[in-house]
Amino acid sequence: MEKTLQNYMDGSSYNKPEMLLSTFTKNATLYLTGRDGFKLYSPEEYVGFFKNAKIGKFNGRVATILATEVVKDIATAKVEIAGPDRKWIYIDLFLLKKFENGWKIISKTATRVDDGK
Repeated sequence: MEKTLQNYMDGSSYNKPEMLLSTFTKNATLYLTGRDGFKLYSPEEYVGFFKNAKIGKFNGRVATILATEVVKDIATAKVEIAGPDRKWIYIDLFLLKKFENGWKIISKTATRVDDGK
C-alpha cells in the first residue's frame, strides 16, 4: 500500500501523469472541491490537472503520509499535501483495495485545512 501512496505522491509532485494514473482503479471516485464547487472527478480528469506542467519537474507539492490502517485487503490513508512554501495545505483521505497486482486507490476526497478557503 505504501508503494501506491508513494507513486501517487511522486506522480502528483513531479508531474508524472502515467505514474499518477497507475495508482487508481479505472472506476475510482475522486470527490473534490474546486473552482466549480464540490464535484466527482474521474482519475483521467484528475490527472489532467497536471497536464500543462513539465514532466519530472518538482511542482512544489510536498506530501506526507499521516496515517494508514489496513484491514486484510482494504485500507485507508490520510495524507497531507502542502503547496509551495505551505501557502495551502490539504488533507487527502484515500480508500485503497488490494488486488492480485497490488494496491490501488478506489476513492479519494480532500479538504483545504489552512486559513485560505
